[in-house]
Parts: sequence; C-alpha cells; structure tokens
Amino acid sequence: MICEEIADFAAALPAARAVAGLDLGTATIGVAISDRLLGTATPVETIRRKKFGVDAEKLLALLADREAGGIVLGLPRNMDGSEGPRCQSTRAFARNLEKLTDLPITYWDERLSTVAAERALLEADTSRKRRAEVIDHVAAGFILQGALDRLGHMRRTQ
Repeated sequence: MICEEIADFAAALPAARAVAGLDLGTATIGVAISDRLLGTATPVETIRRKKFGVDAEKLLALLADREAGGIVLGLPRNMDGSEGPRCQSTRAFARNLEKLTDLPITYWDERLSTVAAERALLEADTSRKRRAEVIDHVAAGFILQGALDRLGHMRRTQ
C-alpha cells in the first residue's frame, strides 16, 4: 500500500517494527533502518542496482532480515517543489514494489539530503573514496530521520 500522506503511513505501520528509508538512485539504492521505537535512523547498506526484479529481491530480503514494518522512499523533488522525471521514476519503483510486499510505503521529500550527507561526511574527515562508498546509505539515513522526526512529532501532538 502506497500512502501519499505521512499520517496514513503512520496509521498503517505495525507496532514495534523498524522502518526502512531508501535513497533511490539510477545506479544504487541507499538503505537505512530505524530502531523499533522509530527514534533513530541508521545507515545500513548501498545496493548496486541491476534490474528491478533483482534489486527488489535483495531489498525485500534485507528488510525481512531487519524486520522492517514500512518503507520511506526519498522523493527527489526539484528545488521549486515540482516533480520531474526522477520523481516519476521513484513513484514507478514504489508501484512495482507495492506488488511484491504488503509493507506500507510512503514518500519523504529528499531535497538536499545528499548535500547534508556529504557535509556530515566531510565534517567527519571521511576520505573521498570512503564518501563515495557510503554517501547513498548516509543520505538514506537523512531521509529516514526526517520522516521519523515527523512521525515522532505527530505522536507527541495526538
């Protein structure tokens, strides 16, 4: 099930299950996983993309292993908020993934997540080679943390 609104996603999440965050690129998929309390996102892995079937199988196996209860997909909006070809590709990926899993899927605006991840890695004095290896799943961590913070705020105001 694809939830356009984060509130619908929150209602669909099973209790005490982690949530996965994905930074979907053309060559890679960055993956981050939350804790069961939905407080902290942890970058986990970068999957090298091959074709959808292979990517989905590897991704769903990882999510099953981590007992994820939902998926937050970074939506790469343009800086003016409009949606271009990359958003269309992300939405198509979600529609295809929805056919293979019962996990609720939602989107999170990922504008500047890679910039924030790059800045954090530079501040940590990470080498250029290591940054290239980890940037996608670190960006997924920023995407997921944004969604977790919103979910936490929603819980506190109910």
